[in-house]
Amino acid sequence: MRVLVVGGGGREHTLVWKIAKSPLVDDIFCAPGNGGTVEIANNIDINAEDIGELINFAKKEKIDLTVVGPEIPLVKGITNKFKGEGLNIFGPSKNAAMIEGSKAFAKLLMERVKIPQAAFEKFHNPERATDYLRKQNFPIVIKASGLAAGKGVIIINSFDEAEKTVKEIMTNKKFGTAGETIIIEEFLKGEEVSLLVLTDGVTILPFLSSQDHKQVYNDDKGPNTGGMGAYAPAPVLDRKEAGKVINSIILPVLDAMKTEGAKYKGILYVGLMITEDGLKVLEFNCRFGDPETQAILPLINSDLVEALLMTINGELKNAKIEWNDRSAVCVVLASGGYPGKYEKGKEIHGLKKLKGRDDVVVFHAGTKKENGRLLTTGGRVLGVTGMGDNLKDAIQTTYAAIGEISFEGMHYRKDIGRKGLKRG
Repeated sequence: MRVLVVGGGGREHTLVWKIAKSPLVDDIFCAPGNGGTVEIANNIDINAEDIGELINFAKKEKIDLTVVGPEIPLVKGITNKFKGEGLNIFGPSKNAAMIEGSKAFAKLLMERVKIPQAAFEKFHNPERATDYLRKQNFPIVIKASGLAAGKGVIIINSFDEAEKTVKEIMTNKKFGTAGETIIIEEFLKGEEVSLLVLTDGVTILPFLSSQDHKQVYNDDKGPNTGGMGAYAPAPVLDRKEAGKVINSIILPVLDAMKTEGAKYKGILYVGLMITEDGLKVLEFNCRFGDPETQAILPLINSDLVEALLMTINGELKNAKIEWNDRSAVCVVLASGGYPGKYEKGKEIHGLKKLKGRDDVVVFHAGTKKENGRLLTTGGRVLGVTGMGDNLKDAIQTTYAAIGEISFEGMHYRKDIGRKGLKRG
């Protein structure tokens, strides 16, 4: 088989890395890829959102399977367009991808099928939003309804801060068109956890649970990012509890989408908050999580490509994922200034010392190779994933490996996985 992976971040490097292990696969391409994918795939200089060029490439190179990493091409309808050209592709349809593309859509859908979630109101008008906020208690959460690269969720602690945030999002277009509609919702207290599942629209095959760390600083302080690290499995959601999530949340949502003509086939990510009142849904994503994927896929022993093909072909009932018994921890190494403005072009040192290890994998996100040097190109630069017989060992392995790596301005959280240790 010839496989094309669309995207250029850490998630896509992880997908390329796992797909390359499949005996079904002969050649892998990644568009546009990064400084890590180039070592195991053919990087193609096509933007992940340039669907027309991706179709031309897939036709020319006789690609047997395309796997889409990021959400924007999915929301733009890449799956529909590939299928319209007779090309095999893994990812939900444009209509189904709206579950991530519009938070307003997802919230209203959950409201209809009585899925537990934070109380909310949606607004198209900044003045009405501000008037509503004037009467609320804080903290409260403001969300851009559209896609904002994981940064469109803001926790607000005062009315002055709320008024300023509404202006930045709706008037000053901080997130572009993604902020034309905003959601104002109840602030939920508790512990977050993520569950990813494969579904062909009928059968659901869950992955191990994981826990992302969104805020940039230790102890969940500072602004939200695309994700500063993750670990799996997360003891806060064991397999029995995951089964309850599938039956009480995921199945009703999938049935509702099917009723609306948006049958869901692909990977579905549900972000949950475990509160004193039980599980509540924070968000749905229409793709593999980033950085959750970097912690989950190294724990799979079986062939991922086989499971993806069964999902596409409606044969998921015949699929099985085999997991090893280890834990994995991924810590993101970020550029100085991230998630705000940051510099690029910093040389990365130390990765050669980690090559060939079976307990550490370094997944590239914002990197490129230039004149024999590996340079930073993004805010999130590397995801260092360490594995161990238990969570404590995995944490130690990961942070010891990070000690070998350096680049100017590098920063990272020092507490990834600590919440899991508290649950023992």
